[in-house]
Amino acid sequence: MMLPLTSLKIVLSFLLVVGSPVFSIPLNTHTTAVSLVAKFKTAGVTNIVANDRARAQALHQAAKIGKHYANASITNVAPIGYTIQVGIGNPVKHYGLLVDTASGNTWIGADQDYTITRTSASTGNTVSVSYGSGNFSGKEYLDTITLSSLSISNQSIGVANKYQGFRGVDGVLGIGPASLTKGTVSNTDTVPTIMDNLFSQKSIGSEILGVYFVPVSEEDATGTLTFGGWNSTLMTSDITYAPITTASPACSYWGINQSITYGDETILSSTAGIVDTATVLVLIATDAFDTYKDATGATLDETTGLLKITSDQYSSLKPLIFTIGGTALTLTPNAQIWPRSMNSVIGDTSGNSDNIYLIVADIGSETFGFVSGYTFLSVIIYHIVSNHCTANCGVCALSERFYSIFDTTNKRVGFATTAYTESASN
Repeated sequence: MMLPLTSLKIVLSFLLVVGSPVFSIPLNTHTTAVSLVAKFKTAGVTNIVANDRARAQALHQAAKIGKHYANASITNVAPIGYTIQVGIGNPVKHYGLLVDTASGNTWIGADQDYTITRTSASTGNTVSVSYGSGNFSGKEYLDTITLSSLSISNQSIGVANKYQGFRGVDGVLGIGPASLTKGTVSNTDTVPTIMDNLFSQKSIGSEILGVYFVPVSEEDATGTLTFGGWNSTLMTSDITYAPITTASPACSYWGINQSITYGDETILSSTAGIVDTATVLVLIATDAFDTYKDATGATLDETTGLLKITSDQYSSLKPLIFTIGGTALTLTPNAQIWPRSMNSVIGDTSGNSDNIYLIVADIGSETFGFVSGYTFLSVIIYHIVSNHCTANCGVCALSERFYSIFDTTNKRVGFATTAYTESASN
């Protein structure tokens, strides 16, 4: 169901970043936005596959034990993802925060220290969260957060005094379910998230968040957060829906069931996994990965950790098809490869932009069935999920190719194609 035109929608653009500072430019007075520029740090980037795999394992472990602090972490990892400029305090100070759909906690204090203002109030509680690819610990404050024209009062934020794995960003904007904050703050069961407070303070009429990614290989590599609604003009097809999975622990996140086919061959039977904006790649179960590797003829590159193919193998790539809610969503051959102009970001220092790497990777053991990161989706719209669920799952990287809608009321997720679904810019 589309929102009526009178529904409040606040749109924010955000920046794709790999270990680099962000900057902002307001686009207009109606939908204040942050400029979107692809920023990459070409030196010192840790293996993206190891980073994503560690994150998936930590998220899986955290959901199973019901506490989002785990010991799995990688140090000195340059964050790869989309950041947004967020105002905190009065007078307002802006921080560049990594947008994370698999976390409910918002925190600051990495690259830029927190500034106490007249709206800051310490709760005396401590906070600790692990992401697999990083972690932080510190103190909890309540403060005013500004997102474009939206203002959220008494929002819980973590102020880090220790952190690992976050270079080039100031912290994290957690836009996942409130259940993901369980056990992260002392003397507290769960804390209201950004989306919870926007809704309870009547800043938005529906607990919906739209996320739009333009592929980073495009000249205009932009993204947009839409609070309280979504933008149907970004879709090029009708929406198809799939119910939120009941399989644990995927149901604790933005979990869905899906199967995957390469050409005519099923490589992953229907299983549960998650969609995660802070994961870069498409992570799939080991047996499915091995089948995909053999079918494509790819070899594992030791430097990048990614599958590598020749130009001839690229010309023979078949569609990778994700069946969700009875509808086939297709990653074209071009959508299955890492942007060749950005090979240096993944550790390929040869200077040969013709080297071709695949974005599908092995998720490893004791984790989800799949995880879809931002290389898959173009737009994700999240209705905050608060229900409890019941055990098999993975991570899905849909962020640069499809538009998605997460509907809490009807416990379902919707997908649609965009102008970039069949882009050949990689």
